[in-house]
Amino acid sequence: MSLLDSTVEKSYSIAAEHFEALGVDADAAIERLLATPVSIHCWQGDDVGGFEGGSQAIGGGLAVTGAYPGSARTPDELRADFEQAMRLIPGAKRFNLHASYAETGGRRVERNELTAEHFQGWMDWAHAHGLGLDFNPTFFAHPLAEDGWTLAARDEGVRRFWMEHAVACRRIGAAMGARQGSPCVVNVWIPDGSKDTPIDRRGPRERLIAALDEIFSEELPDEQMLDAVECKLFGLGSESYVVGSHELYLGYAATRQKVLCLDAGHFHPTETIADKVSAVLQYVPRLLLHVSRGVRWDSDHVVILDDATRALAQEVVRGGYLDRTHLGLDFFDASINRVAAWVIGARAVEKALLEALLEPVDRWRKLEATDDRTARLAELEDFKSLPVGAVWDAYCLRAGAPLGFQWMPEIRKYEREVLSSRT
Repeated sequence: MSLLDSTVEKSYSIAAEHFEALGVDADAAIERLLATPVSIHCWQGDDVGGFEGGSQAIGGGLAVTGAYPGSARTPDELRADFEQAMRLIPGAKRFNLHASYAETGGRRVERNELTAEHFQGWMDWAHAHGLGLDFNPTFFAHPLAEDGWTLAARDEGVRRFWMEHAVACRRIGAAMGARQGSPCVVNVWIPDGSKDTPIDRRGPRERLIAALDEIFSEELPDEQMLDAVECKLFGLGSESYVVGSHELYLGYAATRQKVLCLDAGHFHPTETIADKVSAVLQYVPRLLLHVSRGVRWDSDHVVILDDATRALAQEVVRGGYLDRTHLGLDFFDASINRVAAWVIGARAVEKALLEALLEPVDRWRKLEATDDRTARLAELEDFKSLPVGAVWDAYCLRAGAPLGFQWMPEIRKYEREVLSSRT
């Protein structure tokens, strides 16, 4: 054991005593976190570009800002970048793919014709690295999505194309789940909406619901894939009306018993999704949480250990919802090193989860049940100064990940040796 490792263990031993005095087993918290996967998104590594070729704009109300050098240009480069990130991120991980990242051998394959064969390389790679895969149909960056309408489009041909794409993606997700031995979460998000106030709000929503019902009519095993639907408040080009609103998808997920996806950036800027967790889980079987950071709008900034991220982790843990929650990242920042962005975001989510797992929830619940709000507030404040950092260092040590800022030299080395050679 190195001197640093010895110091970390000594600090952890002292910290563990602090938490034990409150009735919290720090070792158990670490073990629970080690077994809790975070699904990390592919699209941070190449600015949501995908590998279909051509010059189709990203569209869909999405915008990636910045021009930091080193964006992945091929599937192999993207995989290599994520492998570097994995070495710096502790704990269990999954990888979240969009359909536009298919490997077609240079051939043009329409999205409604995609099969599991076009993701065999991804499945082989994930299997080799012990990763679970999650999946998303890509309802943007395509000629048939240029006007911003897909599953709710008036044109039946356009709508049918995107329905066939979604059906294909569900089957791909099932193949991934069967290969990896854990369910692949297949998340449906569409950009459909209106820039200005529409007269007919009803029609598009009825078309969307009918389309989803047909898409989901093929029964696929839950142990292979899980269907999720994701709402949004607004997007660029859909500022006044979004077909897939929170209310619509909450009702849909509740009545069809689908996974509901809540994205931290898809609500009002001052609205936190933490309070929604215990509300919606009264009605839906499971949650998919896209942890993001919106600054004034759905800007998808890199996740940091801020109050919103802490509150989300606290609600999931305090409510006993970890087993019913799928955690994923969703941001894209091209203004900084893209590999570092993955590391910063993933480590922030894990830190928030560890803090939540170290809370003496049973103790505080008893104080609340006896209306001792004074002691509850006092202990909540005192908890903020407890040595969570020492437990985090021990967690990283046990997971074989760098401590503190030790991961930054690895990023700089990778940037010099790999990323800088890309033009």
